[in-house]
Amino acid sequence: MLNFRVPENRYSFSKAIMNNSQKPLDSLNVFSFKGIQMQTFHITWITFFFCFFGWFGIAPLMKIVKDDLGLTKGQIGNIIIASVSATIFARLLIGRLCDTIGPRLTYTWLLVFGSLPVMTIGLADSYESFLLFRLAIGVIGASFVITQYHTSAMFAPKIKGTANAVAGGWGNLGGGITNMVMPLVLAGFVGLGYSNPQAWRYAMVLPGAMLLIMAFVYYKFTKDTPMGNYSEIERDTTTQAKGSFISAASDYRTWILFLAYGACFGIEITFDNVAALYFSESFSCDLKTAGLLAGVFGFMNIFARAVGGIVADKVGSAYGMRGKGWLLAGLLVLEGLGIILFAQTGSIAMAVMAMLGFAMFLKMANGATYAIVPFIDAKNVGSVAGIVGAGGNLGGVLAGFLFKSETISYAQAFIYIGFAVAVIGAITALIKFDKKQLAETNSALSVA
Repeated sequence: MLNFRVPENRYSFSKAIMNNSQKPLDSLNVFSFKGIQMQTFHITWITFFFCFFGWFGIAPLMKIVKDDLGLTKGQIGNIIIASVSATIFARLLIGRLCDTIGPRLTYTWLLVFGSLPVMTIGLADSYESFLLFRLAIGVIGASFVITQYHTSAMFAPKIKGTANAVAGGWGNLGGGITNMVMPLVLAGFVGLGYSNPQAWRYAMVLPGAMLLIMAFVYYKFTKDTPMGNYSEIERDTTTQAKGSFISAASDYRTWILFLAYGACFGIEITFDNVAALYFSESFSCDLKTAGLLAGVFGFMNIFARAVGGIVADKVGSAYGMRGKGWLLAGLLVLEGLGIILFAQTGSIAMAVMAMLGFAMFLKMANGATYAIVPFIDAKNVGSVAGIVGAGGNLGGVLAGFLFKSETISYAQAFIYIGFAVAVIGAITALIKFDKKQLAETNSALSVA
C-alpha cells in the first residue's frame, strides 16, 4: 500500500521515526474521534454516505420522473445502466490517483465535480438530457474506492477488513436512507406549493449542496496517511511506477474478486435503483411505502457489511487468506439462492422477508471482498481496489440490461441474476494463494 523509505521494513512505517499517533491503528473503536486515524475514518464514511444521496437520490423519485418525462421501460433500463456505467471507468482512474496524488485531494475534487450534475439534473426536460445527467452523476460512485483506500491507510493489517467493512457499510447506508428521505424532501416541496414535476427537480439541489460541503470538510480535516499528506512526507516512489496498474491487473485473483464484487455490490446498486419501482409496480405500493421498503434493504448496511468484514478477519486469523476466499464463495452462493427465492414470492410480506435474507449475505460478501483486496498486491492497493470496485459497477450494468428488456419481467430478471451470482460464488472458491504468499499474508494478519 503506502510505501516509505525506511530502514526496517519496506512495506511498513518506521518505528524509529514515528510515535504512536503516526502509526496505523491496530484496533477500531467506532466511538473514538481521537487522532487523525479515527478522524479520517469518520469523515471518510460520512462523506461516502452523502455520496449515495448524490448518486441515487433520484432513484426513489423515478416514478414521478417517469410520468413527467414519459419514459418507457426500455428508457428507464438505459438510465439504470447509465447511472453505474460511468463509475466503471471512474473507479479505475480514481484508484490510480489515490496511489499518486493521495486520497485527500482525489476525494475533494471528485466531490466538487460530482456535485454539479446532481444539482443541475433538474434542468433535464427530455429522456436524452436526463440520461446524460444520470451518466455524469455516476462518476460519484468512484468515491467508494477512495473510502476503502483511505481506511486501509489508517489501520494495521489485522484490522483492515473490519475497518474497511464498517466504513463501506456505514457509507452504503446512504443508499438505503436516500430511499427513505428523498420522497420526504419531495413532499416538502409539494407542501410549499410546487407540483410533482417541479418538486423532483428542486429536491436534487439538496444532495448536490451536501457534496460541496463535504468537499470542504474532507480537504480541511483529513490527511493522506497517519504521517501526513503526500506533500509532507517522503515516500518510496518505486510503487508509483507506470507498471503498478499492470502489476495489479496481471494477477488473476484481482479479476476473480472483480467478478465477486460485481455479484454482490453490483446487485446492491441495481436493487437500490429498481427496488422502489419494483415494489410500487409489483405490489401496488404508494411512493412513500415503496421507498421505505427499499430503504430497509439499504439500512442493513449499518451492520451487515461490517459483520462480513469482522467474520472475514476472524476467519483470516484462523485459516489465512484461503479461509477468507472460501467464506466469500459461500456468502455469494447463499446470496444467489436468496435472490431466486425473492423473485418467486407472491406476497409483499414474503418478498420483504426474502429480501432481508439475501441482503444479509450480499452485504456480508461486500465486506468479505474488501477484507481480501488489501492483501492481493500490497504495493498497489489503489489499483487493485479500483479494478475490483469497477467490477461492482460492471455487475450493475449487466444487471441493468435485464431490467431494460421488454420481453422479461422484473421477477424473471431477478431469477437470472440469482443463478449468475451463485455461479460466480463457485468460481470465487478457485482463489489460490501459494505457500510463500500464505506465509507472508498470514504473518501480516497477525501483526498488532
